[in-house]
Amino acid sequence: MDEKKWLAAEFEANRAHLKAAAYRMLGSRSEADDAVQEAWLRLNRTDTSDVGNLGGWLTTVVARICLDMLRTRKTRREEPLEMPIHAVIADPANDPERAAAFAESVGLALLVVLQTLAPAERVAFVLHDMFDLPFDEIASIIGRSSAATRQLASRARRRVQGIDETTAVDLGRKRTIAEAFLAASRKGDLAALIAVLAPDVAFRPDATAARFGAVGEVRGAPAVAELFKGRAQAAEAAIVDGDVGFVVRIDGEVRVLVALTIADGVIVAIDAFADPDHLEKVEYSVLSN
Repeated sequence: MDEKKWLAAEFEANRAHLKAAAYRMLGSRSEADDAVQEAWLRLNRTDTSDVGNLGGWLTTVVARICLDMLRTRKTRREEPLEMPIHAVIADPANDPERAAAFAESVGLALLVVLQTLAPAERVAFVLHDMFDLPFDEIASIIGRSSAATRQLASRARRRVQGIDETTAVDLGRKRTIAEAFLAASRKGDLAALIAVLAPDVAFRPDATAARFGAVGEVRGAPAVAELFKGRAQAAEAAIVDGDVGFVVRIDGEVRVLVALTIADGVIVAIDAFADPDHLEKVEYSVLSN
């Protein structure tokens, strides 16, 4: 077997591992695919004759690519986060397959927590706690000392330990409600909108949001539903300050953030922020389907 065929075979043998690591660092399957593909391109441009452990070398390359992607995201204040709906609405009291559903749910909740970490913290935690890489190797990837890398992973671990199954399921249910609201808004389905709104729901836009068609505070399900009927065409589901909400893009730029307050299975408050200074202070992450 010539060298190119051998490298291709070795890469394919490591592909699943590389994609799993990239997905946990990035939270997006499409971006994980991009990172793995970039690693393949770098492999073909690099003389690996002195590499003793190609799998380890590829993991390091993918980790560095992911770290660069995470740092770029932070400058955009946006992060795609895939949360498939199907696995996060299981009822632990009634679902006989709850163990499998919860396993995936907690994994999704983990991604939500990880996306709040600094890029170096996230990479250190994923590589050490999930893929058992030594701190010395991780340190060379993130450009820190081994001791500092250990501290980063420890700090991330404390955040992750706060995850439980109830949190995961609750987050999934909230997203389901938010998606239903978006779909009803886009279709102009007044009855479906009212169905996901509390009777005394309040819509509270800031002053700047009025420039994008919002009005002052509106109360009551019929009035709020009428306001959103046929709208939300540019809205995307998102995590806004740690909870479910929307982002609204205009000409490719996020102009409005919408935070939802959900209780007892319905939306009780909708807060819209468009003031540029406020947008700079709010953490948000666009959710992929």
